[in-house]
Order: sequence, then structure tokens, then C-alpha cells
Amino acid sequence: MYALYIKEIKSFLSSTIGYVFILIFLIASGIMHWIASSGANLLEGVEADLIPFFNFAPIIFLLLIPAITMRSIAEERRTGTLELLFTLPISDIKIILAKYFASVTLMIIAILPTLIYYYSMEQLSQDPEKFDHAATITSYLGLILIGAAFTAIGIFTSALTDSQIVAFILALFTCWIFMPDIGGISLLGSYNLMGGLDSVIQYFGMAYHYQSIQKGVIDTKNIIYFLSIIIIFLYAALTVVRSIKK
Repeated sequence: MYALYIKEIKSFLSSTIGYVFILIFLIASGIMHWIASSGANLLEGVEADLIPFFNFAPIIFLLLIPAITMRSIAEERRTGTLELLFTLPISDIKIILAKYFASVTLMIIAILPTLIYYYSMEQLSQDPEKFDHAATITSYLGLILIGAAFTAIGIFTSALTDSQIVAFILALFTCWIFMPDIGGISLLGSYNLMGGLDSVIQYFGMAYHYQSIQKGVIDTKNIIYFLSIIIIFLYAALTVVRSIKK
């Protein structure tokens, strides 16, 4: 598994895909949070915090993560190298996990430079000693969990087809369903059409859990929610791969 994981990482970093992903994420977030005059501009906020960044970053992930995961299995199916992987002394789940962790690693590499935002906002605060470090740290954790969940969805949709474009569209739509604030589940639960069921519906979206994590307190039920999303879609991807193998 480790060898395949390293191979996947090298494939990202030896081509333009990985660097384009990192650069687009950093450029888009940099423009929105430091240059463009909007509600997401960190310098125009009333308080020195990273809330605009953590609210906008999942939207960038919604577009970029399906783009890096669409080729993970779909390309293997198209070229016939997936059958070659089946002949190696590695289990099907390890194939899935190697590809998954490689994509998650790339996502985390893209996030790391934004720690500069953290340092900058702390220094710009009128009282750096009162800067809410707990909320910022847990928000980074929440952002990584969202990215990890989107990656699992992308791996699953990539396993469904040998077309990268179809895999991208399916991943984009599925990620949007769970997306915080603007996602299908969040919107459905915000219309107040189902009485008490509205809160139940919203619970299945990422907004409820992500916003809870952003408050600076780690609740195990929120961690379990994201881990459940990841496990469900990775297991679904494994089921699809095993059906191909037969």
C-alpha cells in the first residue's frame, strides 16, 4: 500500500495536476481574502479572525477536489491498468486507501501555506493575546475533514465510470448535496417546510457539524459524522472495484 501511495503522490507532483491544484487554491483564496473588496476580505472584517476564509474555502474545494480525484480510478479503468493492479500482491481496500490518502495529502499540502493567514490575523489583532486560537485550530480541523469527505466522494464517483468528465460531474453534484450553507441538504432544511424534520435534515448536511467545529470545541459526534461519510463512500468505492474485478 505504501508503495502505491508514494506512486500516487509522485504522479501528482511530477505532473502539473498537483501544482495546479495547490496554486489555484492559494490564488483563489488569496484574491478573495486579501485583495477583492467583499464580505470575504479578511482586512475589511470588523474582528480579526479567519471566519471568512473557513466559510469560503469549502466552495473552492467543491470545485477542485472532484478535479483531482476524477482520474484516480476512472483513468485506470480507461487504460486497463486497473486489471494490472488486481494482479499485484495488494488487497482491493489498500488500492482504494492508497489513492485516497494520496489525494488527502495533496489537499493538506495546499492548506498548509494558509497558516500565514493565521499568523497575519493574529498580528493584526488589537490584542493578540485574546485571539481565538482554539476556534481557528478546530476550524482548520473541520476544513480538513470536509476536504477528506469530498475526496472520499470523488474516489467513489471515479470508480463508477471510465470517463474522467463523468466522474467529475458526479463528484461535483454529490459533494454539493452535502456542502455547507449552499448544499442541497442545507438548503432543503432551511425552507421550514417540514416542521421538526427540518433540523433532522440539516443534521445530515455538513453545515451543522462544520459550524459546530468552528466554535472551538471538538464534539465527538461531529468527528464521527465526517468519518462516517468517509467510510461510507470509500466502502462504496471498494464495492464498485470488487464488482469490476469479478
